[in-house]
Amino acid sequence: MTKTESTDLVVSSTAFDDGANIPTKYTCEGEDINPPLQVDKIPQGTKTLAIIMEDPDAPGGTFDHWLAWNIPPENPIEENRTVGVSGTNSAKKTGYYGPCPPSGTHRYFFYLFALDDSLNLKEGAGKQELKDEMQKHVLAIGVLMGRYQKQSK
Repeated sequence: MTKTESTDLVVSSTAFDDGANIPTKYTCEGEDINPPLQVDKIPQGTKTLAIIMEDPDAPGGTFDHWLAWNIPPENPIEENRTVGVSGTNSAKKTGYYGPCPPSGTHRYFFYLFALDDSLNLKEGAGKQELKDEMQKHVLAIGVLMGRYQKQSK
């Protein structure tokens, strides 16, 4: 398969269905840990995976919640795990930063990328650096979307 013949990854979670509400456990009102993710239909030649989790409904523009790369593709991503190398999210922290919308229901997209190589990016890199570095290495992309609205006022 060439890089131009990209396929779709199938991304799922045992914690929530695509389009459904993300359990509080994985948000700022809960334990603020990453949900478990399963990635299927990983194409041959995949060396690593990358994650970009973002909230396009944030009032100040898209908010990046989780950036990670050089994730081994052999295993599911378990909950509450630091995987691969972490980038800097919009909260200026590395690692997972759970949903925490200021008002209303927001959508959270977990984009998974199958890459044909490891990325030579240092921990703490931002989303644009990650996207630039991944650009020539993407074999397949998949997405899982969850929703969240704060429970407490």
